Amino acid sequence: MKDPVSQMKAIWNDLYPEQGVKLLDTFTSRLEQLKEEINIPLNEEGWYKDAVVYSLYVDLFNKDFPGLESKIEYLKELGVNCLWLLPILDSPGKDAGFDISDYRSIRPDLLGLPSDASNESKSNVFASFLQKAHDNDIRVVFDIAINHTSDQHPWFKEARSSMNNPFRNYYIWAEDDKGYADARIIFKGLCESNWEKDGDQYFFHRFFEFQPDLNYRNPQVLLAMADNLVYWMKLGVDGFRADAIPYLWKEEGTYCENLHQTHQIVKFFRAVLDLVRPQTLLLAEACQKPNEVVKYFGNGDECH
Repeated sequence: MKDPVSQMKAIWNDLYPEQGVKLLDTFTSRLEQLKEEINIPLNEEGWYKDAVVYSLYVDLFNKDFPGLESKIEYLKELGVNCLWLLPILDSPGKDAGFDISDYRSIRPDLLGLPSDASNESKSNVFASFLQKAHDNDIRVVFDIAINHTSDQHPWFKEARSSMNNPFRNYYIWAEDDKGYADARIIFKGLCESNWEKDGDQYFFHRFFEFQPDLNYRNPQVLLAMADNLVYWMKLGVDGFRADAIPYLWKEEGTYCENLHQTHQIVKFFRAVLDLVRPQTLLLAEACQKPNEVVKYFGNGDECH
């Protein structure tokens, strides 16, 4: 497998040939420095292959993270050695938490904290849970939607505030609703279109109208999402289930699914994980035909 930094540069030049590498070089230099600062033991290679995974909603299992923490020994007795947490990040909750409004904050109610709790307080509760899990040889992965955000995310609030706002280009906007006509409506019967009118323009969404799709043609989006993954890796999270992977890149005249550029984006995220903390799991939610699903393994350089 290629060196992760070389892999990222090759992908970058493929996706953004006119961009130059200055922005990427700054990003990879920061990651290499961060790697030296992280003091978390590496997981053994292939740990996920025979993991006993228990998937749960924190609130439905035992109210909140302190409640889940109190059940760690019980889960260990069952033979569980990996917890897969269904959506935990801040969200209005219109789509079971897959409509994320803050990638770096857990919903306060899941932490047993008031809504105005500080980020430090939130981090401390989650860190305590992670430590208890790791002390009992239980790894922790969680869901993260990388194709879209909530319309309540600060990026989108900024984007819709002005056509000149720099965050406007974090999403996909058009003068009408005719673009990407071959992209199927995934929630057919619930949504009439992949476009939603907002002010004088339309924004694109593959899922609900309150989940605007991110614009990965903008390299800032790619780096921002990679930074979100790194944020949780620094805290000790062992992996991610990446929601809605097949739809990341849009191209006119295609179905906007499983495109070459989408696979390149996934490879980029994998390279980031491999650079910062090797053996961090990247799990794909790729609801596709089997011959397309297997492509998300790549050559051992996409999803685990």
